[in-house]
Amino acid sequence: MPPMRVVLFVLLWFNFFGFALIGQTQLPKKNEINKLTSQAAKLRQSGDFEKSLLISRLALQKSITIHDNVLIAKNYNNVAANYNDLVEFDKAIFYYNKGLNYANFTQNDSIKQKINNNLGNVFCFEKKKYEKGIYYFKKALEYSEKIKDSAQMAFTNLNMTWAFFDIGKFREGENNLKFINSYYQKYHNDVTIVVLNMLNGMYYNYKNENEKAELYFEEAIRLGKKMNEKSDLSFCHLEFSKFLLKQKDYKRAYENLELYTKLNEEIYAEEKLEKANIEGVNLELDEYKRTIDKIENERNLQYQSLKKSRIIVLLFILAIFVLLLFLNSLIKNNKFRVKSNADLMLANKKLIKANKKAEESSKLKTQFVSTISHELRTPLYGVVGITDLLLEEHKELASSPHLNSLKFSARYLLSLVNDILQINKIEENKIVLEEFTFNLTDEFYMIKNSLSFIAQNNNNKVYIDVDPSIPESLIGDKLRFAQILMNLVSNALKFTKNGEVRLIARLIEINKNMHCIEVKIADTGIGIAPLDQEIIFDKFVQVGRKEVDYQGTGLGLPIVKRLLELFGSKITVESELGRGTTFTFCISFECNPVKTIEIINNIQVDLTSSQVFKVLVVEDNRINQLITRKIIEKNNYSCIVVDDGFKALEILDNEEFDVILMDINMPLMNGFETSRRIRQKGIETPIIALTAFDKNEITEEAIGVGINDIIVKPFEAIQLFKIINCLILKTKKLV
Repeated sequence: MPPMRVVLFVLLWFNFFGFALIGQTQLPKKNEINKLTSQAAKLRQSGDFEKSLLISRLALQKSITIHDNVLIAKNYNNVAANYNDLVEFDKAIFYYNKGLNYANFTQNDSIKQKINNNLGNVFCFEKKKYEKGIYYFKKALEYSEKIKDSAQMAFTNLNMTWAFFDIGKFREGENNLKFINSYYQKYHNDVTIVVLNMLNGMYYNYKNENEKAELYFEEAIRLGKKMNEKSDLSFCHLEFSKFLLKQKDYKRAYENLELYTKLNEEIYAEEKLEKANIEGVNLELDEYKRTIDKIENERNLQYQSLKKSRIIVLLFILAIFVLLLFLNSLIKNNKFRVKSNADLMLANKKLIKANKKAEESSKLKTQFVSTISHELRTPLYGVVGITDLLLEEHKELASSPHLNSLKFSARYLLSLVNDILQINKIEENKIVLEEFTFNLTDEFYMIKNSLSFIAQNNNNKVYIDVDPSIPESLIGDKLRFAQILMNLVSNALKFTKNGEVRLIARLIEINKNMHCIEVKIADTGIGIAPLDQEIIFDKFVQVGRKEVDYQGTGLGLPIVKRLLELFGSKITVESELGRGTTFTFCISFECNPVKTIEIINNIQVDLTSSQVFKVLVVEDNRINQLITRKIIEKNNYSCIVVDDGFKALEILDNEEFDVILMDINMPLMNGFETSRRIRQKGIETPIIALTAFDKNEITEEAIGVGINDIIVKPFEAIQLFKIINCLILKTKKLV
């Protein structure tokens, strides 16, 4: 016989032997236990709690013997109901919960409904734990709906309504009350009619429909008297007295309160008689509790004795089974390991490809931003330059709204390009803070003057308040600091009309040479909604555009936030709609007189000269040629313009120049290659790159080919001549 068949034969034999042993004992029948359960319930209802508990104990023992969870739950429910009637609510809750545990192992929704309803009654009306009680009522309703027992649904809804109304939650109990009313209209069940009328009275009292409320209260009292429902009647008098007190009918309110007290005394007298009997049986009741617990222990011991003879065989079978599982697991694990290694290698290859794609995407993004900025700055140089030339050559056009609008639009577009480049550089960690010496008050006034046009346009006043204890000379990256202020103050001015903007600086802390300064920019503008305050520092987010177009790229505040992070600082915002906004940040600057003098000494002085210099301009764009020539000749310099690098090399073979202005992006031969070939010829003439590329992107390559300095288009004429003079004079001194 094969080994597996032997194992199966042993198991079948052992199970047959075990069931034979159990079958030797005569088991009780369900009909017998059901009769005992019903008898115990009737005895409890008649007030014979001692006999009810004795019979419940016997029925519970028999139920446990046949392992019938439904009968066990019913008898625990009986025991709990006895303790509930004996006003021992903690014991009642204990046994209700035991019954519910067994009921939950069954599919019998009826017993689950009953126990949940009973627990709801105890917690709501005896323990006054309404939230817990309402939870059990809701569970009871779920089971009532499953078994489609409308009577139980009505009864549970009645209890839940009463619980809600007791704690003043009339809206929550409104639907439950509607259900009971519709149920009564359909079935005319008089069991709950007294309480139903009382609840209707309470509801219409809450709704301030006084006539209806009074009619329902009076009907409840009439029916309570007729049906001799003392407990329900007492509550009707109590709620009616509350209603009358609210109506300031003090006499009738007092009369009903007196009736409530009288009925309670009668009920209390009856309870005292019951409690007198309770004291005599308390010891026995405690014994019943111990006996009920003992029944389950005996059951466990009985089964353990039957199992002893099977333990060795079961352990042997389990050991074999575990061994087989272990061997099977080893085989599966080995297969899984091989498959996992193959999957891991495949995933690793995919990850390498994805990483390469991500790097390529990042490079393409940087290249795209650089190309777009160049393509935008080149025509912008022409627009801004021609506008400036027109304003200078034709003074009568200075007041022209069309020309001023053109200039403003070009500047605005340039600001957009700069914002995009700035946020891109910050994200790629390409910005390094520099050290300059500056005066905080001067910076504030510079910002105020720069934005005076926006202030005047919106009829705003700008106030500056600087703590006098802040040193006059600070060291830090004033350009980035000014950019932070510029963005915040311009925002404040744009979103404020006929109001004021304040720039406030306070010295917070001094740590050695570092001075921590708190800066606030406060306005009286439209304010920012609380929800918007969480997103205003995200890129391209704009708020407050419902009624007025405030313009902007949505990059100003993200740039501010990231620049402050470079300074090791954070920004906070406080705002109220219609009242204004305040941005606050703390930033530390160094104050060191010795270091300040060194920085000042290293600053290049703007050298001016009355000497006429000869300038070679290498530029392929016709408009840019015109603008650059006009700017240079206006300063009394001589200027020659060539279209490409080859012509530049050709003219340099025949003529000498004091400085060369070199465009970078040219056809045929770009500015880098042209500069390299100029240096290869041994020509030392200073070369200044005039380009629309970002300076940081081309600095390294520019130095490598011999370019002396870089100016980004569009530029200020003063900046150009300052660099030209400095480079020419420096070159002549070296010669």
